[in-house]
Amino acid sequence: MWKKTPNSRIEMPEYVERSYHEALVNALAHRDYLVNGSEVHIDIYDDRMEIYSPGGMPDGSLIQERDPLSVPSTRRNPVLADVFNRLGYMERKGSGFEKIISGYEFQVNYSEEKKPSFRSDRYQFTVIMPNLNYGVENIDISDVNSDVNLWSQIKEAINENPKVTQRELVGKLGVSFRQIQQNMAEMVSTGEILRIGSKRSGHWEVLK
Repeated sequence: MWKKTPNSRIEMPEYVERSYHEALVNALAHRDYLVNGSEVHIDIYDDRMEIYSPGGMPDGSLIQERDPLSVPSTRRNPVLADVFNRLGYMERKGSGFEKIISGYEFQVNYSEEKKPSFRSDRYQFTVIMPNLNYGVENIDISDVNSDVNLWSQIKEAINENPKVTQRELVGKLGVSFRQIQQNMAEMVSTGEILRIGSKRSGHWEVLK
């Protein structure tokens, strides 16, 4: 989906490329290759995409009972993970869960019920990524402020502090969080700004 705006258009994908790329790489790098008769596979339904891999959490815990953002990085297949790192497909420090979640949070059509989730048991691990456009007939972007002045203010704030958060911009610029979120999504879509790294530890760059 996409929506026309006065200056350009806002892209509204069903799934976030960064998120499903990260989920697939993790599934291949961290699956339990000792489990015979199973394989990594992708199931796509009307409302979601699921990426399944054999083998649960290395420590035997259930991911649905933990905060995924606080789970330490554990590599079941360190050699394979190192190969993916050298190819530029994954990072050594391990931030897969955060990348999957934050990739969704920066989309203009994101809402809390569309947040990716994770499920595991002793034998399998599954990443569930909702279809951002499922069940949404008309996405309201009437409060997207495409005013050049607001964009310039956002860019100025980023230049002053590349690690500025959207919450901080709300207080700094005196507009709603939704306005900041949707304007920045449009700025990313049109190549005005770029997010480098994860939501917690990354930063913004002004491109135009």
